[in-house]
Amino acid sequence: MAGGGMPSSAGSGKNYPGNFTYRVIVMCIIAAMGGLIFGYDLGISGGVTSMDPFLEKFFPHVYRKQKSIKPSDNQYCKFDSQLLTLFTSSLYLAALLSSLVASTITRLFGRKITIMIGGLCFATGAVLNASAEDLYMLIFGRMLLGFGIGFANQSVPIYLSEMAPSKHRGAMNILFQMSVTIGIFVANLLNYISAKYEWGWRLSLGGAVVPGLIILFGSFWLSDTPNSLLQRNKVNEAKDLLKKIRGIDNVDEEFNDLANACEAAKSVERPWKDIVRRKYRPQLTFAILIPMFQQLTGMNVFVFYAPVLFKSMGFGANASLFSALITSIVNAFATLVSIFTVDKFGRRKLFLEGGYQMFVCQLVMTIAIASKFGWSGNPGELPMWFSTVVVVAMCIYMAGFAWSWGPLGWLVPSEIFPLEIRPAAQSINVSVNMICTFVIAQVFTVMLCHFRFALFIIFACFVVVMSIFIYMCLPETKGIPIEEMTIVWKNHPYWSKFVCDEDPDMEMAK
Repeated sequence: MAGGGMPSSAGSGKNYPGNFTYRVIVMCIIAAMGGLIFGYDLGISGGVTSMDPFLEKFFPHVYRKQKSIKPSDNQYCKFDSQLLTLFTSSLYLAALLSSLVASTITRLFGRKITIMIGGLCFATGAVLNASAEDLYMLIFGRMLLGFGIGFANQSVPIYLSEMAPSKHRGAMNILFQMSVTIGIFVANLLNYISAKYEWGWRLSLGGAVVPGLIILFGSFWLSDTPNSLLQRNKVNEAKDLLKKIRGIDNVDEEFNDLANACEAAKSVERPWKDIVRRKYRPQLTFAILIPMFQQLTGMNVFVFYAPVLFKSMGFGANASLFSALITSIVNAFATLVSIFTVDKFGRRKLFLEGGYQMFVCQLVMTIAIASKFGWSGNPGELPMWFSTVVVVAMCIYMAGFAWSWGPLGWLVPSEIFPLEIRPAAQSINVSVNMICTFVIAQVFTVMLCHFRFALFIIFACFVVVMSIFIYMCLPETKGIPIEEMTIVWKNHPYWSKFVCDEDPDMEMAK
């Protein structure tokens, strides 16, 4: 792959006429709210699992273990429970399964209906969780939440990339990640407030009904995308919509390119089989590796378990929730940076800068934790400097993720797939994301117990690997019309050997 680090020219695609209309902005904001449900769940889980009344009711063995542990005991293993982590991670198995189903629904019935189903499932799961009386009811509610997240995460990034004009596609797509960070912040704020009450965990879990209903009813205001309408043979409706969202009458050039892409898509009757063909090798590679690397940054570990992690490091219960609230505020504001910079500086620069920033912060956290906890996990009394260093390092780390791998992990896969395999490829993207999220969520407390501070070194090594991969393999995609994206692969020193105009089977025979 030598030489793959040279990005393609971002201006080599077509520049379609049209305006950045109010209609596009409003519809993208509404659709992007699909990220609220994902973010809310990421933020709520760790806070609830650090609340004593919740642990006492559903996980009494963890509660007793936590209460009996002394300051001189091993703090790393305080929350080591596979049943407790199953509460968090069961959602992601459900999301994995539903994202595969969502692929077919998105292709046959459109992006809008898939978003709507996601909101309905999530709201229903929230009601079950808030009223749960036993662990089975709690897990079933979590699975419904997962179904909602799977549908939303599969359809929303595609919707945003197809609806936005190419010059502003990055910013509009990152609204999804912005909604994720807002959801995390609201969840942490609610956790901090509700932790004061015996029934606070019900309020936190039940609060998920609000973002679910926002998505459900907000989707009634959405139009489907021109790409989806063309794919379902609604030609006149697609052209009328394209005129409205571009704010001009002459959309022939863009419409003709969409129509050509649609004709190519119709020739693919089995997208799940065709996606493994040689000419789709670059897109399939990124559909698998980008979401996997996104999780291997360790970010979702910190989001899931920030309150638990801070509590394990000696912060009080309320102090740990407050620290998680601070980091979620940083996460939300840092995401704004990517909205204003992604279409100016491009995807590659943000990926690489964010990777460097996360690597340095993980080293700082490792040194700080190792200096106080050592291998025994006995920190003694924690000084103020330690608390400050850990929280500041985690905030800078989260900022690096929030303007790089966080939003770009959803943006880049959603914009690189050709129409004929787009729903299937996005399902692979979501599925890999959910598999990795499940595995990391399930094993984190065990890894923390056994690897101690070295766990952060493991994540730092992954950050180095993924940054090298981005530098060598990812071409720049900013400003390229979504249906003209094959140009970046044809111009790439390595991927050009896979993407060609010849029949892929003939190419393999050479």
